[in-house]
Amino acid sequence: MRRRRADIATDPDAFEAFYRRHVDAITSFLARRVADPNTVADLVAEVFIAVLDSAHTYRPGLGSEIAWLYGVARNTLSAERRRAVKEAKLTDRVGGRRPLDSDDVAELEERIDAESLARSAFQAMAGLPDGDRAMLELVVIDQLTISEAAIALGIRQGAARARLHRARRALRNVPELAPFALEGI
Repeated sequence: MRRRRADIATDPDAFEAFYRRHVDAITSFLARRVADPNTVADLVAEVFIAVLDSAHTYRPGLGSEIAWLYGVARNTLSAERRRAVKEAKLTDRVGGRRPLDSDDVAELEERIDAESLARSAFQAMAGLPDGDRAMLELVVIDQLTISEAAIALGIRQGAARARLHRARRALRNVPELAPFALEGI
């Protein structure tokens, strides 16, 4: 006699047997409806997770367990399709761009050129420990005071001064940072 379906939610052996009995059928069911193998694999996993959550709803008198399982798979697939449509709409909305006119392009190019020194400085600072680099960025590039930078980083002023000192010492001879006059800080 087969165990009740509710047992698969609490008995790992029962779930494993159920999974092995039906994984091929569910994989085929989803592969007939979805072309991407990664999505099929994800959906198969989601179906069996949903089975664990809804095992108590299976009623043998209403149909076979494969029919019930196909219902779970259909619901899982429908939820995935709704999610994909919603994601596509959001991507379209967020990703929608208006074409730039020549004035916009010229303004952006000027801004990019004006920030080239800062980009070089960020690249030069990439090898510093995170805390030291963050302190240096806030004080040298963003022009915060040491006190303001300490508050922004959630550290004490003494720790902020120590981080800044270590960063300045480590980068003293980096030519990309010369325009930022690290010594004067």
